[in-house]
Amino acid sequence: MSGEAQAAAEYRNLAREYLSREEHPVFRKELEELLASGDEKDLADRFYTRLAFGTGGMRGVIGAGYNRMNPFTVSQATQGLANYIRKAVGLEAKPVVVIAYDSRRYSRLFAEEAAKVLCGNGIIVRLFPSLRPTPELSYAVRYFEATSGIVVTASHNPPEYNGYKVYWSDGGQIIAPHDSGIIEEVRNVTGSISRIPLESAMARGLFFEIGDAVDEAYLSMVAGCSLRPKLMEEKGKDLKVVYTPLHGSGLVPVEKSLSSMGIDVITVPEQREPDGNFPTVEYPNPEEASALKLAIELAQKEHADLVMATDPDSDRLGLAVPEDAECSSYRLLTGNQTGCLLADYIFSTRSELGRLPSDGAFVKTIVTTDLQRRIAESYGITTYDVLTGFKYIAAKIAAFEEGGRERFLFGGEESYGYLVTDKVRDKDAVSAAFMVAEMTLYHRSRGTSLLKRLEEIWERYGYFQELLVSRRFSGAEGVRKMADLMDSLRSRPMQQIAGLQVVEVADFLKGTRCDVEGHGLGKLELPSSNVLQFFLEGGSKVTVRPSGTEPKIKFYASVACEPELGLDEAKKLAGKRLAAVEETIDTLIGS
Repeated sequence: MSGEAQAAAEYRNLAREYLSREEHPVFRKELEELLASGDEKDLADRFYTRLAFGTGGMRGVIGAGYNRMNPFTVSQATQGLANYIRKAVGLEAKPVVVIAYDSRRYSRLFAEEAAKVLCGNGIIVRLFPSLRPTPELSYAVRYFEATSGIVVTASHNPPEYNGYKVYWSDGGQIIAPHDSGIIEEVRNVTGSISRIPLESAMARGLFFEIGDAVDEAYLSMVAGCSLRPKLMEEKGKDLKVVYTPLHGSGLVPVEKSLSSMGIDVITVPEQREPDGNFPTVEYPNPEEASALKLAIELAQKEHADLVMATDPDSDRLGLAVPEDAECSSYRLLTGNQTGCLLADYIFSTRSELGRLPSDGAFVKTIVTTDLQRRIAESYGITTYDVLTGFKYIAAKIAAFEEGGRERFLFGGEESYGYLVTDKVRDKDAVSAAFMVAEMTLYHRSRGTSLLKRLEEIWERYGYFQELLVSRRFSGAEGVRKMADLMDSLRSRPMQQIAGLQVVEVADFLKGTRCDVEGHGLGKLELPSSNVLQFFLEGGSKVTVRPSGTEPKIKFYASVACEPELGLDEAKKLAGKRLAAVEETIDTLIGS
């Protein structure tokens, strides 16, 4: 028998094994029909590997098989989580897990499967009765003083995906030592999975549906983020916002929080209702211009002051603002630009009102623009860089609390995630939308706009422009290609990028900083991660990072131009440099 035939036979054996463990009829039927069809390629993709439970939980295509999101893989992961909780906390402590889910296909089913397994292991579960934003799950973990939390979501991925993220007692996504401990327990789940029906769990005092009190507390917290509450109360009625939840979970909290201030919120009717098929967009991602197309068209008709979009689990916020007084055209803001405007508003307002603490701290990821660092430092605020992933921002907040030395003021990442409060420990599009509305009203009261303020920021601190290039690599061959590319960049680092000399290479996997000749420049203090950063002359940089949740590799480029150059010339130069950087990246990845 050839190697290919042996592999096909093994995949069929695994498929039969899966069928013996999967109880849901829809997923069983899907695989039974696939086996009957003889599609060996599809079968191989479902069984050549197992859907990995990593440091960010798990995310994958919905379907039958070990390499898919389905009731069995969710139950298996939850059994591992339950085993870890029982060892780390103990049932005598009466551990509690809060569960939320978004509008994706099978999200409610997967949430209930997780609840059945946790209750079957003697762990108390509090489940939201309908879809809720990811940031509200984070808030609820802290509200209930829970041991852990789960949110079923694939964030902004295409409709065929779903996912499962785990949180710990601080409300942040799991980090060391819990991440590795849970991963190990999930890998060790090979036998039976304990589960009980939710009706039985309720009768035994193990299962509870969450009532309205958490929603009310969360919305009260959002309103409490206001830095100028009187401005919102007096001028909110003068602001018109077009909003789209992109068929996701942001609808109720965003509408309620903004409307409570008298703001005229007009929600895109075609995208208002939750729908896991996301029929009006290719990707439900507020980073994509196409996702805001309907919202911008409605804004032009309504002459809206602001366009807002949240992704399906409402942790990311996208914005578009008018380019003229007639609102005939709108400009999309990048995640970095929105982050700069928020940092500028929060720090300057606190300074003006005498509420800027001497120990204030700002936290951003290593791929987020350094323009935000310049803004923070101009107000005497310490900036901390962390690895990509909001869980590291949450961990920094926890460290501030434990050490009692710094006070968190704001955090953000370039991928449209912001945190304007320490009451939530994940990016929060709901509270960020509330703060953006207040910021817009404030600048209007000064006779200016968000776009004009952004230009003022560039003129003062320098012009920064960023570029993100992503390339997807599917299947086992794609994983190998990504690994080969990272190995090549480590062994033969680039000497020049876009005509600019590389002056430093930071390898976060090895924890080293060196020049292009390999001479050591010091150690990195962040956790080990498969990331490379190339620092160029003049303050520009290029970061290379395989995604931790998707089969893709990402290149983040940032070009910096000093204020002395003048804004018009800086924009031209930055554009040319980024075009050259993109050419280099295309060559590397074989475009």
